Amino acid sequence: MTPPYPTPPTTRKLVVESCTKAFDDKVVLDGLDLQVDEHEVVCLVGASGSGKSTLLKAINLLVPIDSGRIVLDGETITDPGVNPNEVRAKMGIVFQSFNLFPHMTVIDNITLAPRKVRGVSKREAVERGEELLARFGLADKRNEYPERLSGGQQQRVAIIRALAIQPELLLLDEVTSALDPVLVGEVLALIRELKETGMTMLVATHEMGFARETADRVAFLHAGRVWEEAPPSQLFTAPQRPETREFLRRITEAGRL
Repeated sequence: MTPPYPTPPTTRKLVVESCTKAFDDKVVLDGLDLQVDEHEVVCLVGASGSGKSTLLKAINLLVPIDSGRIVLDGETITDPGVNPNEVRAKMGIVFQSFNLFPHMTVIDNITLAPRKVRGVSKREAVERGEELLARFGLADKRNEYPERLSGGQQQRVAIIRALAIQPELLLLDEVTSALDPVLVGEVLALIRELKETGMTMLVATHEMGFARETADRVAFLHAGRVWEEAPPSQLFTAPQRPETREFLRRITEAGRL
């Protein structure tokens, strides 16, 4: 039986409460709790397999949770009967693989979701898409096909595509993992710019320097739970849990912090 959860404060954009998810016998989320406030950037860090990607997919309703609940703007989006497409129209999600349609130009990739999901007219969608491309330095790539773009450009287009539906929440899943190190900087710069606009973001990342500089809070995931969370200045310099300290020690030894 689902427990009677209290209504989250209105400033809370996202609440994840006691979420569990298992694939066969493998528990990936184990009673995970997390909160994200409006205009906040929260970075998820942790070893591979700690549950970061599954959490983001669960929030986007791409993976059904086994128990617990997820609340967006005060609405329990994991309740039966909730239309997942209506929920997804409120958030954008970008994966490490760009997932651009190869047979469509950049502007067509960007305008597809606003037209199909939001019901925006083609003219309005194109105007919005061109505005975003210009804003993020890709206006000259409007009519290019994805294969003619660099990896960094493709990932920036993927993020712009997610922004085109004017989401209230942006989910980013290791968006630099598939990129050459030289191209990582341009994608991270775009995310920093989005932070300056007040975009609410939940970001799974291996880029510890980025998390340290950009996040309002960092959540360390371990064994399917948020093991420790704190502002980056605290978590990276004075972690409280031994598991966090061990993770950061390994990251430091690998030269990633």
